[in-house]
Amino acid sequence: MRRLALFSALALAPLAAGAQVSYRCVGADGKKYYGQTIPSQCVGQPVEQLGPDGRVQKRIAPAPAGGAPAARPPQTEEEKKREAMLKEQARRDRALLATYTSEADIEAARRRALADNEQAVKETEGRLAALKKRQGELLKEMEFYQGKNKPPAKLEQELRDTQFSLETQAKLLEQKRREVDAINARYDDDRRRFLELTRGAKK
Repeated sequence: MRRLALFSALALAPLAAGAQVSYRCVGADGKKYYGQTIPSQCVGQPVEQLGPDGRVQKRIAPAPAGGAPAARPPQTEEEKKREAMLKEQARRDRALLATYTSEADIEAARRRALADNEQAVKETEGRLAALKKRQGELLKEMEFYQGKNKPPAKLEQELRDTQFSLETQAKLLEQKRREVDAINARYDDDRRRFLELTRGAKK
């Protein structure tokens, strides 16, 4: 009977506060606790905020022991950029170490990349030679019509298409030749960073 009376008194405690807000939780010991402020036994436990009528107004997530951690001040744009750069560098470092196991691996990859580029240069040069040959043939056909009838529209269109293809392939060839320096620079950077990471890990 005494326990029942105590339980009833506790259950009615929020209502007795009149128009004041109260708090309720189940402590770590399994008992219910009430208070006009959050009871110390509620730290680390979900808390319910009760209205004047004893109904739950909202639920509060568990608060960490020792109080909530101090809010982190907002980052400046410079700090955000620096943090993003550090994350990107860490991602690249992981990818680098996952790709290569030695300097020899890096040099082998360099040779493959240069060989692929050289093959692309040769193929582009071959297409350019074929296009120039076809352009010469078309120009000879155009000479046939000089001073006579207008050249066929099909012939004129093919000559324009061939000229466009020649310009496109010439730009591609120039790009592929420039890529040699870019390839070497990329693998030089990979080799330098790989040595920094692996030598640092050995110390």
